[in-house]
Amino acid sequence: MKRWHPWHWLRDHYPHVSVEHTPLPPGRRGAAHGDLIWLHDRLTQAERRTTLTHELIHFERRGREHPHPAVEEQIVEAETARRMIPLRQLCDAFAWLRHPDAGALAEHLWVDQALVHARMENLDPLEVAQIEHACDGDWSWSVPHGESAC
Repeated sequence: MKRWHPWHWLRDHYPHVSVEHTPLPPGRRGAAHGDLIWLHDRLTQAERRTTLTHELIHFERRGREHPHPAVEEQIVEAETARRMIPLRQLCDAFAWLRHPDAGALAEHLWVDQALVHARMENLDPLEVAQIEHACDGDWSWSVPHGESAC
């Protein structure tokens, strides 16, 4: 399976959209308006990939957004997680790492930790069964005490 590549998706599907790397307010990693996407200039490579994908999904959903902005963000984040962490890659990561924390999974999958949490929180029962099968039942996932899921 080919790894999701947001920069190729941008080039192939949104050639009219420009990306600028610039300082953004604290807590803000990206934003979009019109045909422009801003990415915070201090993001890691994994954070840039994740944030660009998130903003591209907002572009895809234009005209179909949920009326409640918080719900829309959850929908976009869940789709970002599914796209960037396909089940096959997640199964392979658990088979290789067995009992990883979010940091190890994020590094292995080339995403940020918040996206790992989003993917794990949105697994459906069939996906959990596939991970179980890939690991012969020898895997675990838990959010350490005091750590928020996102």
